[in-house]
Amino acid sequence: MAQKTAPDAARRSERSRRAILDASLALVVELGYNKLTVEAIAARAGVGKQTIYRWWPSKADVLLDASLALAEHAAEAGEWEGFPDTGDLAADLKLVLRATVDEFGDDRFEAPARALTAAGATDPELGERFTRKLLEPQLGLYEARFLAAREAGQISADVDPRTATELLVGPLTHRWLLRTRPLTHEYADSLVDLVLRALRPEPPTLSAHG
Repeated sequence: MAQKTAPDAARRSERSRRAILDASLALVVELGYNKLTVEAIAARAGVGKQTIYRWWPSKADVLLDASLALAEHAAEAGEWEGFPDTGDLAADLKLVLRATVDEFGDDRFEAPARALTAAGATDPELGERFTRKLLEPQLGLYEARFLAAREAGQISADVDPRTATELLVGPLTHRWLLRTRPLTHEYADSLVDLVLRALRPEPPTLSAHG
Protein backbone atom coordinates (compact mmCIF):
# COMPACT_ATOMS: atom_id res chain seq x y z
CA MET A 1 0.00 0.00 0.00
CA ALA A 2 1.48 3.32 -1.06
CA GLN A 3 2.27 5.78 1.71
CA LYS A 4 0.84 9.27 1.51
CA THR A 5 3.46 12.00 1.26
CA ALA A 6 3.31 14.47 4.10
CA PRO A 7 2.38 18.02 3.03
CA ASP A 8 5.37 20.30 2.54
CA ALA A 9 4.62 23.04 5.08
CA ALA A 10 7.42 25.27 3.85
CA ARG A 11 6.21 25.10 0.26
CA ARG A 12 2.62 25.74 1.34
CA SER A 13 3.73 28.74 3.40
CA GLU A 14 5.71 30.16 0.48
CA ARG A 15 2.69 29.75 -1.84
CA SER A 16 0.51 31.59 0.67
CA ARG A 17 3.10 34.33 1.12
CA ARG A 18 3.43 34.80 -2.65
CA ALA A 19 -0.36 34.91 -3.04
CA ILE A 20 -0.63 37.56 -0.33
CA LEU A 21 2.05 39.76 -1.89
CA ASP A 22 0.50 39.42 -5.36
CA ALA A 23 -2.94 40.20 -3.97
CA SER A 24 -1.74 43.37 -2.25
CA LEU A 25 -0.14 44.65 -5.46
CA ALA A 26 -3.24 43.93 -7.54
CA LEU A 27 -5.63 45.46 -5.03
CA VAL A 28 -3.70 48.67 -4.47
CA VAL A 29 -4.01 49.28 -8.23
CA GLU A 30 -7.72 48.41 -8.27
CA LEU A 31 -8.82 50.06 -5.01
CA GLY A 32 -6.16 52.56 -4.01
CA TYR A 33 -4.34 52.51 -0.70
CA ASN A 34 -7.12 54.04 1.41
CA LYS A 35 -9.58 51.29 0.47
CA LEU A 36 -7.02 48.52 0.70
CA THR A 37 -7.60 46.31 3.75
CA VAL A 38 -6.04 43.21 5.24
CA GLU A 39 -9.41 41.51 4.87
CA ALA A 40 -9.49 42.27 1.14
CA ILE A 41 -5.93 41.00 0.70
CA ALA A 42 -6.77 37.81 2.58
CA ALA A 43 -9.90 37.20 0.50
CA ARG A 44 -8.04 37.75 -2.78
CA ALA A 45 -5.15 35.51 -1.69
CA GLY A 46 -7.44 32.78 -0.40
CA VAL A 47 -6.06 32.81 3.15
CA GLY A 48 -7.33 33.79 6.56
CA LYS A 49 -6.43 37.28 7.74
CA GLN A 50 -4.74 35.72 10.78
CA THR A 51 -2.22 34.26 8.34
CA ILE A 52 -1.35 37.76 7.20
CA TYR A 53 -1.08 39.10 10.73
CA ARG A 54 1.23 36.23 11.61
CA TRP A 55 3.78 37.60 9.13
CA TRP A 56 3.00 41.34 8.87
CA PRO A 57 1.63 43.85 11.39
CA SER A 58 -0.23 45.99 8.83
CA LYS A 59 -1.28 46.36 5.20
CA ALA A 60 1.57 48.84 4.71
CA ASP A 61 4.11 46.21 5.72
CA VAL A 62 2.56 43.71 3.30
CA LEU A 63 2.77 46.29 0.51
CA LEU A 64 6.38 47.15 1.33
CA ASP A 65 7.45 43.51 1.12
CA ALA A 66 5.41 43.13 -2.07
CA SER A 67 7.22 46.10 -3.61
CA LEU A 68 10.59 44.63 -2.67
CA ALA A 69 9.61 41.29 -4.21
CA LEU A 70 8.40 43.08 -7.36
CA ALA A 71 11.74 44.86 -7.72
CA GLU A 72 13.61 41.58 -7.26
CA HIS A 73 11.39 39.85 -9.83
CA ALA A 74 11.95 42.68 -12.34
CA ALA A 75 15.71 42.29 -11.90
CA GLU A 76 15.53 38.52 -12.35
CA ALA A 77 13.35 38.93 -15.46
CA GLY A 78 15.86 41.30 -17.01
CA GLU A 79 13.59 44.35 -16.78
CA TRP A 80 16.28 45.98 -14.67
CA GLU A 81 19.87 45.02 -15.39
CA GLY A 82 21.62 47.35 -12.97
CA PHE A 83 23.18 50.75 -13.46
CA PRO A 84 25.29 50.82 -16.64
CA ASP A 85 28.80 52.24 -16.78
CA THR A 86 29.67 52.58 -20.44
CA GLY A 87 32.02 55.48 -19.86
CA ASP A 88 29.40 57.90 -21.23
CA LEU A 89 27.89 59.39 -18.06
CA ALA A 90 25.13 61.31 -19.82
CA ALA A 91 23.98 58.26 -21.80
CA ASP A 92 24.02 56.05 -18.71
CA LEU A 93 22.01 58.52 -16.62
CA LYS A 94 19.48 59.09 -19.40
CA LEU A 95 18.96 55.36 -19.83
CA VAL A 96 18.23 54.85 -16.14
CA LEU A 97 16.14 57.99 -15.70
CA ARG A 98 14.04 57.07 -18.74
CA ALA A 99 13.47 53.63 -17.17
CA THR A 100 12.34 55.39 -13.98
CA VAL A 101 9.85 57.45 -16.00
CA ASP A 102 8.52 54.21 -17.49
CA GLU A 103 8.14 52.67 -14.03
CA PHE A 104 6.25 55.72 -12.79
CA GLY A 105 3.88 55.21 -15.71
CA ASP A 106 3.36 51.51 -14.96
CA ASP A 107 0.61 50.82 -12.42
CA ARG A 108 2.46 47.73 -11.14
CA PHE A 109 5.21 49.98 -9.77
CA GLU A 110 3.52 53.36 -9.53
CA ALA A 111 0.52 52.46 -7.39
CA PRO A 112 2.42 50.78 -4.52
CA ALA A 113 5.21 53.39 -4.64
CA ARG A 114 2.72 56.25 -4.37
CA ALA A 115 0.84 54.47 -1.58
CA LEU A 116 3.99 53.80 0.45
CA THR A 117 5.25 57.34 -0.08
CA ALA A 118 1.99 58.78 1.21
CA ALA A 119 1.75 56.35 4.12
CA GLY A 120 5.38 56.91 5.07
CA ALA A 121 4.81 60.66 5.27
CA THR A 122 2.44 60.17 8.22
CA ASP A 123 4.05 57.06 9.70
CA PRO A 124 7.73 57.83 10.46
CA GLU A 125 8.57 54.20 11.27
CA LEU A 126 7.13 52.96 7.99
CA GLY A 127 8.77 55.85 6.16
CA GLU A 128 12.16 54.88 7.59
CA ARG A 129 11.74 51.24 6.50
CA PHE A 130 10.52 52.28 3.06
CA THR A 131 13.52 54.55 2.62
CA ARG A 132 16.06 52.09 4.00
CA LYS A 133 14.83 48.96 2.23
CA LEU A 134 13.61 50.28 -1.12
CA LEU A 135 14.81 53.81 -1.83
CA GLU A 136 18.34 53.87 -0.43
CA PRO A 137 19.59 50.86 -2.44
CA GLN A 138 18.35 52.53 -5.63
CA LEU A 139 19.85 55.92 -4.74
CA GLY A 140 23.09 54.14 -3.88
CA LEU A 141 23.41 53.02 -7.50
CA TYR A 142 23.29 56.63 -8.67
CA GLU A 143 25.83 57.63 -6.04
CA ALA A 144 28.22 54.88 -7.13
CA ARG A 145 27.92 55.98 -10.78
CA PHE A 146 28.60 59.62 -9.89
CA LEU A 147 31.56 58.55 -7.77
CA ALA A 148 33.02 56.62 -10.71
CA ALA A 149 32.46 59.67 -12.92
CA ARG A 150 34.23 61.90 -10.42
CA GLU A 151 37.19 59.56 -10.26
CA ALA A 152 37.30 59.55 -14.08
CA GLY A 153 37.36 63.35 -14.14
CA GLN A 154 33.97 63.59 -15.86
CA ILE A 155 32.55 65.81 -13.11
CA SER A 156 34.23 68.23 -10.72
CA ALA A 157 36.43 66.74 -8.03
CA ASP A 158 34.48 68.50 -5.27
CA VAL A 159 31.06 67.09 -6.28
CA ASP A 160 29.34 65.10 -3.55
CA PRO A 161 27.76 62.01 -5.19
CA ARG A 162 24.75 62.13 -2.89
CA THR A 163 24.02 65.76 -3.69
CA ALA A 164 24.40 65.04 -7.41
CA THR A 165 21.95 62.16 -7.06
CA GLU A 166 19.39 64.35 -5.32
CA LEU A 167 19.78 67.09 -7.94
CA LEU A 168 18.88 64.56 -10.60
CA VAL A 169 16.22 62.42 -8.93
CA GLY A 170 14.58 65.14 -6.81
CA PRO A 171 12.86 67.11 -9.62
CA LEU A 172 11.63 63.92 -11.28
CA THR A 173 10.13 62.66 -8.02
CA HIS A 174 8.60 66.08 -7.28
CA ARG A 175 6.84 66.18 -10.65
CA TRP A 176 5.64 62.60 -10.17
CA LEU A 177 4.33 63.18 -6.65
CA LEU A 178 2.48 66.40 -7.38
CA ARG A 179 1.45 65.52 -10.95
CA THR A 180 2.28 69.08 -11.95
CA ARG A 181 3.23 68.11 -15.51
CA PRO A 182 3.58 64.87 -17.47
CA LEU A 183 6.69 62.77 -17.00
CA THR A 184 8.39 62.13 -20.33
CA HIS A 185 11.67 60.81 -21.65
CA GLU A 186 12.39 64.28 -22.97
CA TYR A 187 12.05 65.72 -19.48
CA ALA A 188 14.38 63.05 -18.09
CA ASP A 189 16.97 63.85 -20.76
CA SER A 190 16.73 67.56 -20.04
CA LEU A 191 17.32 66.95 -16.34
CA VAL A 192 20.48 64.97 -17.08
CA ASP A 193 21.80 67.67 -19.41
CA LEU A 194 21.07 70.44 -16.91
CA VAL A 195 22.59 68.64 -13.92
CA LEU A 196 25.73 67.58 -15.80
CA ARG A 197 26.20 71.13 -17.03
CA ALA A 198 26.35 72.23 -13.39
CA LEU A 199 28.71 69.39 -12.39
CA ARG A 200 31.10 69.74 -15.30
CA PRO A 201 34.74 70.36 -14.30
CA GLU A 202 35.89 73.95 -14.61
CA PRO A 203 38.14 74.50 -17.64
CA PRO A 204 41.76 75.15 -16.72
CA THR A 205 42.58 78.82 -16.21
CA LEU A 206 45.13 80.22 -18.58
CA SER A 207 48.06 81.90 -16.90
CA ALA A 208 48.96 85.49 -17.68
CA HIS A 209 51.94 84.22 -19.71
CA GLY A 210 49.96 81.50 -21.48
